[in-house]
Amino acid sequence: MTKIEPIEPIGAVRERVLGTLRQEIISGRLRPGDRLVERELADRFDVSRVPVREAIRALVAEGFVLFETPRRTVVRRLSPTDVKELFELREALEVYAAGLAATRATPEDLAELRELLASATSATEAGDAEAITAVNTRFHDRLLAMAGNTLLISVMEPVGGRLQWLTRRNEEWPQLLTEHQDLYDAIASGDPERARAHALSHVQANYRSTVRHLFEPPSEASPESLSEAPATQASAPASAQPSA
Repeated sequence: MTKIEPIEPIGAVRERVLGTLRQEIISGRLRPGDRLVERELADRFDVSRVPVREAIRALVAEGFVLFETPRRTVVRRLSPTDVKELFELREALEVYAAGLAATRATPEDLAELRELLASATSATEAGDAEAITAVNTRFHDRLLAMAGNTLLISVMEPVGGRLQWLTRRNEEWPQLLTEHQDLYDAIASGDPERARAHALSHVQANYRSTVRHLFEPPSEASPESLSEAPATQASAPASAQPSA
């Protein structure tokens, strides 16, 4: 008797396609300027074009892709202004969250951060970019959760993927690890002012690194901080890739 396979709900199909494409953009398998063709993606995932179309629309809303024309969809190239705006939001939210975390962190929260730092140390020593990116994301997600403010998390969620996309190819892993360790120490001290200061330093250092690595050659010297960055800058070179 022929076995009848269960039909995957269209919502689940959409999420599967969306999750795969999002991760391929973040990892660099799909590069800025690459086309997303509904028909080809439907064949690849062995699904109809409807969930593919919905997944592409979701990626547009998340800022990963754009419609160049009604018939041409491509992975987005981020401009210097895009990067500056993302980091301005990150600075506002993460610095505030660090101050809250310093006053609200439980012993269990701090133990989890120590475990993440241990994982980050192992990944850094091994030069495992995938593992480093994953643990970096978990560290920052945990910091936001420790702040105990659900609105902070809901505001940050829509841009979290794009920030991960930016930092995916950051090769300054030892420096990143040191900054995370310093941030942990500040939060564990229970001093909100110290925690905010370290969070600010960390975000601004990551911003400078992103500008250096993403736009080569740079159109001008990398700003020392977000406040010194021009409000508008030239678009990124066609070859620029999300990296930090």
